[in-house]
Amino acid sequence: MNSDLNQDLDIDLVVGLDAGGTRTRAVVADARAGRPRGEGMAGPGNALTVPVPELTGHLAEAIGRAVPESLRGRVVAVAGGFAGAARSPADEPGRVRARGALTAALGRLGIAPRSVETYSDIEAAFAGAPGHPADGLALVAGTGAVAARIAGRVLVATSGGDGWLLGDDGGGFWIGRGAIRAALRAADGRGRGTVLAAMVGRALELPGDVLPQEGYGDGGDLRWTAAQRAAYRACLLPAVMGRPPTDLAAYAPLVSRAAEEKDVVAEGILREAADALADMVAALAPREGEPLVVTGGLLAPGGPLLTPLNERMAHLGLVIAPVVDGCDGAVALACEGLD
Repeated sequence: MNSDLNQDLDIDLVVGLDAGGTRTRAVVADARAGRPRGEGMAGPGNALTVPVPELTGHLAEAIGRAVPESLRGRVVAVAGGFAGAARSPADEPGRVRARGALTAALGRLGIAPRSVETYSDIEAAFAGAPGHPADGLALVAGTGAVAARIAGRVLVATSGGDGWLLGDDGGGFWIGRGAIRAALRAADGRGRGTVLAAMVGRALELPGDVLPQEGYGDGGDLRWTAAQRAAYRACLLPAVMGRPPTDLAAYAPLVSRAAEEKDVVAEGILREAADALADMVAALAPREGEPLVVTGGLLAPGGPLLTPLNERMAHLGLVIAPVVDGCDGAVALACEGLD
């Protein structure tokens, strides 16, 4: 738990949640000004892919770490932004699962707020932009990727976001898979030499004697024998196939690191990712001057895709606003729910 809450704090509190594909983050704030007072984190919170009992546990853990037990009676409003959920319709499956899990988690902690609301993670992130806008565009690029149009704080149209099997082009899974594919192609001769081959091999803890030597990123193959190539593939494939598919997102940072070393294969993967994200936004018919709120690890300040996305979006005249995650927006929505 990270909290500066004073045990004799005599104010009402609200909780904002960002429940994403990789983690669940809870922020507790004072209800008057929305100033964050503490936070807690736990496991994944996707309302469609995480089983409800597990989702309930992650929500309870994150909120419990954010709010000391002695202050839980002061929580008057909770709002959560959930991956895999939408604000409407009321019977949307992700929303039903998210609300059920959140209600159960709050009951487990003994928290009985006046207001409990669930939103999509996109809606929550959008509300966290400067000025807390109600209308505009949002783009999320984390494990997955999706663009959305928001009207009156409600998601009304999306582009992309079809999941790891069918889409999410430009997201963390897509980039991580690109790293593995580039390594396999370098090993069997279909692709160009890349430092990603060694990086991926080390990340998967492959035997050192099957890895190409450092410096194998210049397109040459003299540092990797035919026997090593075959052994590399024979080790890499089962190491990858034995893991949940979405775990491939963990290898996305390798692409960023390789691109920083001017590896052309890695640079190409990131360039294609930025193009895919720009296409998602363009599909929503953006209007000049409207906000484009971007969030997710790939688009955070300093993230590998923020600058190239800005370059691709410049001609549209959008006001691009990066936000860290949906917690600030969820806090704002929780405070709004008290009005």
